[in-house]
Amino acid sequence: MHPTVVERELELRLVLSPESSIPVPALLGYHSDDPYAVHITFHIDSGQPVHWTFARDLLVEGVFRPSGHGDVRVWPSKTEGRSVVLMALSSPDGDALLEAPTPQVSAWLERTLRAVPPGSEGGRLGLDDGLAELLAR
Repeated sequence: MHPTVVERELELRLVLSPESSIPVPALLGYHSDDPYAVHITFHIDSGQPVHWTFARDLLVEGVFRPSGHGDVRVWPSKTEGRSVVLMALSSPDGDALLEAPTPQVSAWLERTLRAVPPGSEGGRLGLDDGLAELLAR
């Protein structure tokens, strides 16, 4: 089984205040050989990309209702009449509130869900093959 990669480049907004935000180019990534996770790479002015990985289910749920706690929280909202997904990210290096356009995030998530349907993720990990190999020894 060959791994499937689903990627999408899009522009997020880093929310600085209720009145101010700046664009942040980002790459959404999903790999069928890591079926429970989504990866987001932010391209910021420092030259070093910033990588975040969290549960795909958290992002799927966050498109519809508040989801997550701790380091990653996601929830739907509206800004200037547009549907957006807000992502609050916290780390020892600081906090960020990012705004993503809901239609693009939803379309990308739909592609990931077609690649690996919910409930079938465990079959992609190869645990049964690994366990069978261990037991055969």
